Amino acid sequence: MTDSDLAFASIEQIGRLFRKRKLSPVELTRFMLARIEQLNAKLNAYLTVTAELALAQAKKAEAELFAPRGGKSRRDRGPLHGIPISLKDNIYTKDVRTTAGSKILKDFVPEHDATVVAELKEAGAVVLGKTNLHEFAYGVTTNNPHFGPARNPWDLSRIPGGSSGGSAAAVAAGLCYGSIGTDTGGSIRIPAALCGIVGLKPTFGRVSVTRVVPLSPRLDCVGPLARSSGDAAALLDAIFVRRKKELPLRRATKSSSRQGFRLGLPKTFFPEVLSPDVSSAFEEGVRVLRKQGAALEPISIPLVEETEDAGNQIAWAEATHCHEQAGWYPARAKDYGEDVLTRLDMGAKVPATTYLKAMQLRDSFIEHFHATMARAKLDALVVPTTPVPAPKIAEETTAVCGTNHPTRALLLRNNRPANLGGLPAISVPCGRTTEGLPVGLQLIGAVMDEALLLQIAQAFELARPLLHPPLA
Repeated sequence: MTDSDLAFASIEQIGRLFRKRKLSPVELTRFMLARIEQLNAKLNAYLTVTAELALAQAKKAEAELFAPRGGKSRRDRGPLHGIPISLKDNIYTKDVRTTAGSKILKDFVPEHDATVVAELKEAGAVVLGKTNLHEFAYGVTTNNPHFGPARNPWDLSRIPGGSSGGSAAAVAAGLCYGSIGTDTGGSIRIPAALCGIVGLKPTFGRVSVTRVVPLSPRLDCVGPLARSSGDAAALLDAIFVRRKKELPLRRATKSSSRQGFRLGLPKTFFPEVLSPDVSSAFEEGVRVLRKQGAALEPISIPLVEETEDAGNQIAWAEATHCHEQAGWYPARAKDYGEDVLTRLDMGAKVPATTYLKAMQLRDSFIEHFHATMARAKLDALVVPTTPVPAPKIAEETTAVCGTNHPTRALLLRNNRPANLGGLPAISVPCGRTTEGLPVGLQLIGAVMDEALLLQIAQAFELARPLLHPPLA
């Protein structure tokens, strides 16, 4: 196996090598740390590399996995045992700084792990470090004014998306085997689409957000970024709140022999603003789904046009409230980046009646969404993840068919509905533009339908070979 093959191997492949003793967790961790040392200066994907901690965790995993069979010290914790991963830097890590990409928390070292980190450690994962993000996860570019911008491994002049941009860049460039990010308005799916990987936002409440720096408590979700839906399932399994008798996601997806999914193709909102390159790649993705036996039905989703504004109003108000409660805003206004401060100021001006109306619309949208899906007997919606490929760093507006749009609004546009509805959604690569930039296809499901989305994503991946960026 070449170094490139090893860097981009799946979690399942690495697990087999471990259990056949053809590769050790310590060897793999050292290999990953060497790649980070070689490439991170170009990407700025990691803010903190925890080499000493990672090697200690790898040694523990190796001792457990390689102990004599039948011995008391032997333990196999499952698919993530010994697998090097990364964490977005708004997720608390005990004794490791957690900056949230901010000047305000640049020296903050938590005394406790976030619940998801404790669960990942119990699963035997090896934490390589903490990844770059948009300041306080409040943006979609990862143009961080305090730590510098993260860069897209497909084109270093472009953004990786945000707010989990460092996580997506690290996964896409082969600097970890998966990452855990957060998604409030698309912050897992947007960078997944722009970096050509898989990003899954679970149903609201299915993964703990305890000891994750909050942005909007009614919208915040934690989920995986990975190079395949199988890897995403393995990561999500470790942190998932599972219902009784519910199979692990990796088993549910592998054991399914179901074919002929019924997918809804929205007639309005999602297709109304698309660059020609994204439109072309998305249409090819739809053709692939049809060839695989999926039935695609044009459908109208009530209130979907209103989700963008309602999601903004809720996020603005709740973000400002969270920062006021923490004592950061407005007391430390000078320590915020300009874009985040502007949005916090906007949140301070959202009237209570506007916030309550947005919450009422949220409830109505959820009700109408599920009623529409049930009436049409649909398994999921299929939409473009973002209307455009990765914009240039510092590009505040992006042209689509001759019209300039605010870049932030463009990237959020197709992702807000799933957050407002608390719905699970997954972005998978569906092609590339004429410039070679990745394009994402998004599947949005009903509440609790993560396993079904992963089944559809895995079927789609069988016809779409995984590609890696041309980064040395």
